[in-house]
Amino acid sequence: MGRHVGLWLAGVGAALVALGLLIWSGALGWFGRLPGDIRIERETVRIYVPLVSMLLVSAALTLLLNVIRRLF
Repeated sequence: MGRHVGLWLAGVGAALVALGLLIWSGALGWFGRLPGDIRIERETVRIYVPLVSMLLVSAALTLLLNVIRRLF
């Protein structure tokens, strides 16, 4: 069991590094500025509600977790 957990953690770590590099390089600059994300900016107040962005994250995680569940 230890080997499988280690491989899984290494895979998750590699995915986090790849995601971090994408964010750092600016390749995901569009994320959070999608149509449907609510953004209100005034002189003293900033309100940001990323509705569509979080729907995309939720759908992607649901698909990923369903695929992982079916594999095991």
